[in-house]
Amino acid sequence: MLEVSLNQLMKHMGTRLILKDINFSVYENDRVGLIGANGSGKSTILKLIAGIEKLKLFPGSWSPGYDYGWISVPRSARVGYLDQLPTYEASMTVKDVIDKAFEEVYKIEKDLRYLETKMAKSEGEDLEKILRNYGKLSDRFESLGGYEVKEKTAKVCTGLGLTDAFLNQLYSALSGGEKTRVELGKLLIEQPEILLLDEPTNHLDTSSIEWLEAFLIKYKGIVMVVSHDRAFLDAVTNKTLEIEYLTTYLYNGNYSKYKYLKDEKLRVQLDHYNEQKKQIESMEKQVRELREWANKSDNNKFYQRAQSIQIKLDKMVRIKKPIFKRKNMRLSFDDVSRSGKDVIKATQVTKSFGQKVILNQTDLLVRYGERVALLGENGCGKSTFVKLLQKELIPDHGVIELGDSVQSAYLPQVIRFEDENKTVLDTFRADEIIEEGKAREYLAKFMFYGKTVYTHVGGLSGGERIRLKLAKLLYKKVNLLILDEPTNHLDIESIETLEEALDNFTGTILFISHDRAFIKRASKRILSIEDGKLVSYMKGYDHYRDFTKAKNNALDGPVNTPQGHTESQGKQKQRLMNPTKMNSSKINKKSSKPKSINIEKEISKIEEEITYLETALEETVELMEKHAKDHERLEELYKNRLKIENELGIAWQKYESLGV
Repeated sequence: MLEVSLNQLMKHMGTRLILKDINFSVYENDRVGLIGANGSGKSTILKLIAGIEKLKLFPGSWSPGYDYGWISVPRSARVGYLDQLPTYEASMTVKDVIDKAFEEVYKIEKDLRYLETKMAKSEGEDLEKILRNYGKLSDRFESLGGYEVKEKTAKVCTGLGLTDAFLNQLYSALSGGEKTRVELGKLLIEQPEILLLDEPTNHLDTSSIEWLEAFLIKYKGIVMVVSHDRAFLDAVTNKTLEIEYLTTYLYNGNYSKYKYLKDEKLRVQLDHYNEQKKQIESMEKQVRELREWANKSDNNKFYQRAQSIQIKLDKMVRIKKPIFKRKNMRLSFDDVSRSGKDVIKATQVTKSFGQKVILNQTDLLVRYGERVALLGENGCGKSTFVKLLQKELIPDHGVIELGDSVQSAYLPQVIRFEDENKTVLDTFRADEIIEEGKAREYLAKFMFYGKTVYTHVGGLSGGERIRLKLAKLLYKKVNLLILDEPTNHLDIESIETLEEALDNFTGTILFISHDRAFIKRASKRILSIEDGKLVSYMKGYDHYRDFTKAKNNALDGPVNTPQGHTESQGKQKQRLMNPTKMNSSKINKKSSKPKSINIEKEISKIEEEITYLETALEETVELMEKHAKDHERLEELYKNRLKIENELGIAWQKYESLGV
């Protein structure tokens, strides 16, 4: 059975001890989520298992300052690790990189062809030897999925949104996020026995994340994943490895189960701590009283009893008081001045890059106090819209503007500071008039303590950059927050702290995120960019996902029409959006088979019902376009549309069941 184990492991990073007394084992079909604060050693554990990070062992026995412990990984097992981005030849396309997943398959296939040519010229013992070798290579070829190369590639590329156009791009021209997505695809195609993923969802849209979840749930082997995406961890993992106070704790179950089990464990520990505390206080009181009596009566027996109790106290293993919440950011918003009723207004906004139209004559109105999540597939224009709002880009046509008295703050996805050589303290004070002492006190709320305020911002991690940027934004009195992937470099506790702070923010929020738990908590309205238009879903994320899944299910693959023929996705979409144009002719084309009078009456009745429903659906679609800015009316029309589509589907099923 496949097993990975770490025993008595101690690891230093330079002179700093980052892991101590690490002991755990994981087995085949375990899908383990690694969680812990930023810098706790999650990625280091993955790198140690992958062999990228080595233990710095002292020759012979252990010595202070050196690493220690054992890492056990089966020699025959292939280990795949997502984090490092290897360098390839400048001429290689994305497809060339993906194909490297099949290097061994292609080599075996070449060897098989060579052996086939030798078979024709061999006989006797030579032929038997070749046949044995051929059989072994064939088995290996099959075990590596050699007969499913195209199928596996298509499945992974489709799931991760790697289009044909994207596959033909030069790998060297891709962004860091795009390269990560390609490496993830290559890794999933290789399907190593031990799969190690470090923040795999950071550069994926929600549909790709959901596909990855379904893929990993069925994965054969060991999966270990570092992620701050709670919904992803809940969907994928069946064990949770927490790294806290330099050591690890393994829990059975996903993230939600871990939260319950840990809370229960801390509650029991607190009960035991309180019980022991009472016992210790009682014993200490006895010791004091016995010593007082001994002094007054000059009786050695009292001294001996006191000493006996004191020895028990000294030997007692003290239960630590459990810490229910670690030190984290203390985020808060000062009372903000109210802006006008209309906060963000976009009218007929169009934006293109070359031949690619990103936004096409789209409108939007966001009111004061709304909490809006901007979603859509990668490359659909989310960041473009935010840049238009920030005046970093200019629309080709139309107007996009902020309303009256709007004071906005923007947290970009990639955070850069004007002078990377400045310290944290100087960067914070650059735009503010504030005394150094008060600035340090304020920065402490964002976990910049002591000498850390003198760290150069160029050396900050992604999470530290977000904390510093949040400190600068929250110090200003703003009534509109624009956030682009705010959770990307935060650990789970920091994300939950941010969520709590946003709950208390009285202004307007517009944010881009792929973190579904964060989206559900922080937003009430979803804006989705679909075919260049901003489409509103007023009832939140679940409403948006239900509608999107229903639409995708309706449009996926060929569809059986009433006549038994298949219909392309393009035609099917046209039929769904413009039902009367596609179906009216089909109703009139009845089968030449003779029908009974009763059946013909039933057919006629259903045809009339279908015609009526299709007309009603077309009118509803037109009304939805007409009332696109009236959210309440749009919601009412949307409900009516779903009802009509459901009735129309039932009618078509009846029509087909009659053998028309």
